[in-house]
Amino acid sequence: MLRIENLHAFYGKSHILHGVNLEVQPGEIVSLLGRNGSGRSTTIKTIMGLVDGHGKVEWNGENLLGHKTYDIARHGLGYVPESRDVFPKLTVEQNLLLGQQSGRKKSRWSLDDMYQMFPRLKERQHTEAGVMSGGEQQMLTLCRTLMGDPDLIMIDEPTEGLAPKIVELVGEYLKELQKRGLAVLLVEQKLTIALDISQRCYVMGHGEVVFHGTPDELRADQYVRKEWLEV
Repeated sequence: MLRIENLHAFYGKSHILHGVNLEVQPGEIVSLLGRNGSGRSTTIKTIMGLVDGHGKVEWNGENLLGHKTYDIARHGLGYVPESRDVFPKLTVEQNLLLGQQSGRKKSRWSLDDMYQMFPRLKERQHTEAGVMSGGEQQMLTLCRTLMGDPDLIMIDEPTEGLAPKIVELVGEYLKELQKRGLAVLLVEQKLTIALDISQRCYVMGHGEVVFHGTPDELRADQYVRKEWLEV
């Protein structure tokens, strides 16, 4: 489904990604792990066309590298940024409706689905997004992306700054996405949730992939955990 080969990316003259290779298969949850500054967020931003890069970003056999972000989204890739980026003056429901893609086949997701998974959004449906808590905005951003009916969703640090109960809820939510046939590429700092829900993991360091394997293989690899993950 998604295959990344020899991906390089730059911020100005700074060389951030150094030949990243990874893949995500249909219906699979894959975690992209590493310390801050390792290149995880840059990887998914480059896939989404938000950062210039060279190499190959192959989606269902087509190289999307160099395409506009809106075109990449129309191909079926969704992106949930760490910054959340809600429309602060619009209500919860208006934000969700903006996520829909016009002219696309009927979505797997409806407003009722969003409200069922996150009842708090139902309670706040007529509230301006800008006055909501960080956790509520995170729920909203995840759901707004889903309303575009992606086949793969890339999520950047969804549990950052959230209370433990909300973190647990996000984990259950991501497993529900998988049940509905979506693939997930998850950038996450919290190893517990990432290893619990993922089928495979990549660890990045200094803009390169330094480990690829199953959660059990990562748990058993003390060197990788100490050298590239633990603080």
